[in-house]
Amino acid sequence: MSSAAATGSAASGGTVTSPNVFSSKSDVAYAELRARILTGTLAPGSRLDQYEVAQAMDMSITPIREAIRRLSSEGLIHLGSHRSASIAGISATEARELFEVRLLLDPGAAALAAERRTPDDIAEMRATAGRLLPVTRAWGEEALAAHRAFHRAIYLASHNDALVRQLEDLWDKSDRYRRLGLELPPGDEPRTRDHREHHELLGLIAAGDADGAGSLMRAHVERSLTAAAITALENRGSSRQDGRHP
Repeated sequence: MSSAAATGSAASGGTVTSPNVFSSKSDVAYAELRARILTGTLAPGSRLDQYEVAQAMDMSITPIREAIRRLSSEGLIHLGSHRSASIAGISATEARELFEVRLLLDPGAAALAAERRTPDDIAEMRATAGRLLPVTRAWGEEALAAHRAFHRAIYLASHNDALVRQLEDLWDKSDRYRRLGLELPPGDEPRTRDHREHHELLGLIAAGDADGAGSLMRAHVERSLTAAAITALENRGSSRQDGRHP
């Protein structure tokens, strides 16, 4: 898929205007490119033609370059010589680093949520839990969106803005690995178990059981899609080193 084809649906971004036109268009380009990287629409390692992106978004090159610089600072785009750019690759090392940070932060957020949740927080968690689907290949993007909404409701119930910001960014950066994990065996059974765990988490948080919520959240992360992706990427690397794949 060419860069233009991958970004073609973003052309409407150029119609967004505000008194600060440069800021608006730069933000639109940043948000659109970031979303396409994180969802895999722009494939890891693929070349990014800045002029094709600008044409597809109906923008000048200046806001596109600003957006690319921002994404480069986040490690999602690699800048080369002569202003060349490519989408950052995925690796077992990055997947494991993201996973390790989640193991530290997610249980703490669940424990704080159990201690600090308000009636409104519980209502929101119940509403998002009602939209949950098993995170399987069959349900795909719809399940992933509902999964994120539920976890976000838990994060917000911690009432710690700094923690929420870190977890939101971590979730974004893990999305590419989460989608990789979705395509891997062993299939549906572990993901339906995850679905049950979400409802168990809700019960523990609503009951104010901080220790129980934190412990279950840690186990939940340990069996996550990112964990499955780490194993797959490490096995892929070992296979290449053994010469079993070109």
